[in-house]
Amino acid sequence: MRILITAGPTREHFDPVRFISNGSTGQMGYAIAAAAAQRGHEVVLITGPTQITPPQVDLVRVTTAQQMYHEATTRFAECDAAIMAAAVTDWRPKVRHASKPPKSESELTVELEPTPDICAALGKVKDHRIVIGFALQDVDAHRKAEEKLRAKGCNAIVMNRIEAMQSAASTIEIKVEGQPWREAVTLDKTQSGRVIVELVEELSAYRK
Repeated sequence: MRILITAGPTREHFDPVRFISNGSTGQMGYAIAAAAAQRGHEVVLITGPTQITPPQVDLVRVTTAQQMYHEATTRFAECDAAIMAAAVTDWRPKVRHASKPPKSESELTVELEPTPDICAALGKVKDHRIVIGFALQDVDAHRKAEEKLRAKGCNAIVMNRIEAMQSAASTIEIKVEGQPWREAVTLDKTQSGRVIVELVEELSAYRK
């Protein structure tokens, strides 16, 4: 299979220096990409800014959610599955200054707008292909993850908790569309990567 994987955070700039983002390291997405490559799949890894040495895959580096959206929606046409592990920043400043405004003592108000929903965009056009979404949840986790599974048109959702974002290990729970939640497992991210690639292989086998 040819598998598209997104990884890492995105950055949404106020000006050339300042930006909003999140604490994602990209470890999960890179672990999934490495596992998929080791299992003989072709991999397109679209990554936001990280400090990780990438595996030997087709690597596409981006910074913003809009750039990741463009690359993912363009390249998905050549892929059999997509695993949306990136922690895409949900909002971006409506206005980006061309130069760095000086600091002042006055308050600053910044108006934000939503970034494009990459997972939902792929879910709408997936047809026979597999789309795996991720849900990073803390409160009312199962309900919110199930809503995301339906709203984004995913075949399955991988849920983990906020504390997983900068940790070497995480507890993941998986729900396949139309099936009950699978038992939670706590694994390092290398092991989690293998589990998630095996999930894609399982779902792909159902469709043959």
